[in-house]
Amino acid sequence: MDVMFYEVFEEEEKALKWFLPKDVKAGFTRETIQADHEGIPAIPPTRFISIRTQSAIPVVWARTLSGILTRSTGFDHVKSFLREADRKIPSGYLPAYCARSVAEHVFMMIFALTKKMKQQMNQFDSFNRDGITVRELTGQNLLVVGVGNIGKEIVKLGRAIGMSVRGVDLLKTLPDFEFVSLESGIRQADVIVCATLLTNQTNRMLGYDQLRHAKKGAILINIARGEISPIHDLKRLLDEEILGGIGLDVFEEESALADHLRHGTGALPETGETILELKDDPRIIFTPHNAFNTQEALERKAKQSAESIVQFLKTKSFPFPVS
Repeated sequence: MDVMFYEVFEEEEKALKWFLPKDVKAGFTRETIQADHEGIPAIPPTRFISIRTQSAIPVVWARTLSGILTRSTGFDHVKSFLREADRKIPSGYLPAYCARSVAEHVFMMIFALTKKMKQQMNQFDSFNRDGITVRELTGQNLLVVGVGNIGKEIVKLGRAIGMSVRGVDLLKTLPDFEFVSLESGIRQADVIVCATLLTNQTNRMLGYDQLRHAKKGAILINIARGEISPIHDLKRLLDEEILGGIGLDVFEEESALADHLRHGTGALPETGETILELKDDPRIIFTPHNAFNTQEALERKAKQSAESIVQFLKTKSFPFPVS
């Protein structure tokens, strides 16, 4: 077998098989790799594996692996494995397949939260309009934290509906756009969107100490990494009525949380208990790390994955190597 795909859902497997050359022998499983599971083999089924963000590769596999492709725009999980393994293994990622789909997912959450969609649906049976008067988005302040490929699409959509959009980023690559400090941006924002990479500098960057300065009733959306906005901090901000709504597509300890929710096995992490406690709150929207998942993005991802795999099998390098 040339490559083993982990974390593959049904539609993705079909797309990958369509784009992969017939002479590439591939295996597919919807399961994640969980390094702490009992019975995990000491060696991988093949020297080249492809994962997404919820797999935790066992360090012992580093002795055997010759290549890793993560089918995601973020690659902090791969870098973490490589640091722990202390071995250079060629690794690749896919930086540019889902920016539009993620941006649209962000605005699905923004509309649902600012329009109190859960509450409106709950009040349908009584046809009760009390407490569901909402604001229009035109003229509201949108802060985009991380103005990369995804952030730029969020900026574009925010401007299109008439929001006043500002951004926070070390690299000010978007022309004719106002960049601000995180502190001043949070104080002004009606909606805050986290679209930045997870690094040592961004870990817990949108926690209680930062967001307690937000406008009363501000909305937070995170489609980047859960560690940037710790769930216990978000609950406190919600309880204190500083935040008026929270939309998360990513979560702390996501691998363990996803494994528990899929199979009912494995210990539910402490953060998972808080997530389950909050999930039915009308001010909350949680989605299963699915912002990337449109038909168009799925086809782009499958095509780019196939191209990356073909290049690696020929040259032992990737078009987009993990730095």
